Amino acid sequence: MENQNENGQQQQPLGDGKEVRVWCDGCYDMVHFGHANSLRQAKALGHKLIVGIHNDADITRNKGPPVFTQEERYKMVRGIKWVDEVVEDAPYVTTLETLDKYDCDFCVHGDDITLTADGVDTYHLVKKALRYKEVSRTAGVSTTDLVGRMLLLTKNHFKQGEQEYEVEKDDSLEELLKKYKEKLNSTGSSQLGQDHTARSPWTGCSQFLPTTQKIIQFSDGKPPKPTDRIVYVAGAFDLFHVGHLDFLEKARSYGDYLIVGLHTDPIVNQYKGGNYPIMNLHERVLSVLACKYVNEVVIGAPYSVTADLMEHFNVGLVCHGQTHIALDVGNIDPYSIPKQMGKFMLIDSGNTITTEDIVDRIIRHRLEFETRNQKKEKKEIEVYEAMQKVKLAQKSG
Repeated sequence: MENQNENGQQQQPLGDGKEVRVWCDGCYDMVHFGHANSLRQAKALGHKLIVGIHNDADITRNKGPPVFTQEERYKMVRGIKWVDEVVEDAPYVTTLETLDKYDCDFCVHGDDITLTADGVDTYHLVKKALRYKEVSRTAGVSTTDLVGRMLLLTKNHFKQGEQEYEVEKDDSLEELLKKYKEKLNSTGSSQLGQDHTARSPWTGCSQFLPTTQKIIQFSDGKPPKPTDRIVYVAGAFDLFHVGHLDFLEKARSYGDYLIVGLHTDPIVNQYKGGNYPIMNLHERVLSVLACKYVNEVVIGAPYSVTADLMEHFNVGLVCHGQTHIALDVGNIDPYSIPKQMGKFMLIDSGNTITTEDIVDRIIRHRLEFETRNQKKEKKEIEVYEAMQKVKLAQKSG
């Protein structure tokens, strides 16, 4: 069906002369590829995508404290390739007045449910007015799950083979958590975001299944022009955040086409230790591809930049930020080749936030985030059970 999107929904005709403006809104805390995929699907329903983002006070009141500040969240969403406009301080409950103010035809949200502190569906007004459409939630990822990976200190998210689903804790990170236990007055172990204990169909996470189709959907598929200056950067880009975003924007400014090399999970763990990376390679690929400054991703890039890689991609410049450069096996400088070629530059984006800083935020505020997600899950379960009762009543009636 040519006028249907990938979810089988009727898509707006895009050639009738009228610009279709689509509205999305949300917290967009710890922006991940699930958020990006939802926005990608929403953009496919129209011409322009306008995204409203709630402020810190409204999120704290209705849901609990966000991990990122509102300024960080505004910047992150602006960095997603499918977003045309961002509206700051958007109301927590989506109203018809908001849609009209920004000349939007309808609102789009995932097929989960968002509730206010009073348990009210935040989209009830636009649903009633038939100016609401749904897209599929991305299975296998949620902010709750990512926070859980950090608090549980597990490594099972990037293991492969027989050990892929085993849960084990890392002693060094366990010591870090102990450091905060007395302050947090915390005992026992959180099970936040784990499949077998999270009972809500929306908060509970399922296994993420990467496909080539998903990568194609996220990729722009455009090769560099013969005259383009190609810039190459490499790293983990774990828990993709504003520090990464600012670095990639700066790197892109030195050329026309930006290629990002993503290291494999074992290599990242080798130089970062602990339970890093928090997100596995497949998840990190999609997170980086969603960034508007990125043109291409090398999946499983070599830690040391080789002459073959430089030649294959016709790289004109290799950039690295202000973070420490760990030596490769044999005490080899991973950037020795581009340095010898006169094609290496250290750049400063002006943003010092690291993945470790984000993990530290989570651990320091462990109880707040656990309480937030427990409350969220409780409300979701109540609504879900009520919905199931209505469906059963309709069937039997």
